[in-house]
Amino acid sequence: MLLVTNLKNKIIKFITTIILCGVLLSTPTTLNKNLHFGQITTVITVQQVIPQNSQDDNNTQAVTGAAQPQNNAGATQVKLDIFPIVMGVLAGLVLFLYGVTKMAEGMEAIAGDRIKEILNKFTTNHYTGVATGIVATTLLDSSSVTIIIVIAMVSAGLLDFVQSLGVVLGANIGTTLGVQIVAFNINQYAPIALFIGFLLLLFGQQERLKQIGVIVFGIGLLFFGLGQIENVTEPFKNYQPFIDWMESLGQNKLQGALVGALFTVIIQSSSATVAIIVTLASQGLVSLPTGVALVLGAEIGTCADTLVATIGRERPAVRTGVFHLLFNVISVGVGLLSAEQLVVFAQWISQLMGAGDDVARQIANAQLIFNILGVGTAIAFLPWIAHGLERLIPDRRATPSV
Repeated sequence: MLLVTNLKNKIIKFITTIILCGVLLSTPTTLNKNLHFGQITTVITVQQVIPQNSQDDNNTQAVTGAAQPQNNAGATQVKLDIFPIVMGVLAGLVLFLYGVTKMAEGMEAIAGDRIKEILNKFTTNHYTGVATGIVATTLLDSSSVTIIIVIAMVSAGLLDFVQSLGVVLGANIGTTLGVQIVAFNINQYAPIALFIGFLLLLFGQQERLKQIGVIVFGIGLLFFGLGQIENVTEPFKNYQPFIDWMESLGQNKLQGALVGALFTVIIQSSSATVAIIVTLASQGLVSLPTGVALVLGAEIGTCADTLVATIGRERPAVRTGVFHLLFNVISVGVGLLSAEQLVVFAQWISQLMGAGDDVARQIANAQLIFNILGVGTAIAFLPWIAHGLERLIPDRRATPSV
């Protein structure tokens, strides 16, 4: 009976995976078709400048202009179908977030217990704490998950509050490493990762091998979703209202930061926000100043998860969550004031690294530079910061027993 049940489960998993792969492979083709159901159309007017080479051309244009309505002279109407674009972005976003979730689940299943051991062993000083935070966040692919684990360990007394501060700083750097990979625009290789992950999930005999399959499948799904977003947003290259809005976010850094923070709170992942920004930048839809403003906002939006994780925790754990919030808010404030210098520095570093004028790489480098500078500045003041937080949020006084 048990053998039959296991066989049925494998068959169901196999059929489900086949259906999912079929949907993934057919989605781009479907979305590229002209959908008429619920279609919303925006008309773009593109002005065409016609050179006047002779008096005869002028006369011809005058006759042509007289035969047409005045408001349509010299203009071409291009239709932009909003409905398939919105549906495509939603589909890509869902695939991307599901991929991130599955990848994080697989990594946590393999390295979850080890991460706690690493956090406990290698946080003897602030510098090793930062290094530990970078490694833990890279393995878990989420700064929020790393910091939430740290908060739980501090609340349980497994990790000292002062030790936790270095790990929080390291998590801010670790979250930028995945974005560096996204910036290389390797979306076309996503089907390979999907296929390899599928094979490991289906034919893997050991649980560890299956979890590796989950990770690889999640990575493929992640990049497939980003590729989907990249494909369906291509028409926005010629959509002037969107271009103007992106430019306004680059000019008004505070507004750009608020948009980035709000989007991060909604999708619950700063890594996902920055990855989408980098993907849009590779399409030429986001400039470097706009990307920097949105990325800075994402740094604040990611604090929502960790603040929720402090609810009902002991005072040392609350201090860790408050430190994460204060560090991000202050560093982002300084980043907004010096955004122009950050843009120039990111361009210079990108040139040295051979990225040239690749805006996607420049945005990823700007995030990395911003976090390294912020952590490097804060780490020198951690003893005083810890002392200040202990005074701001003191331990609860023990209730005298009757």
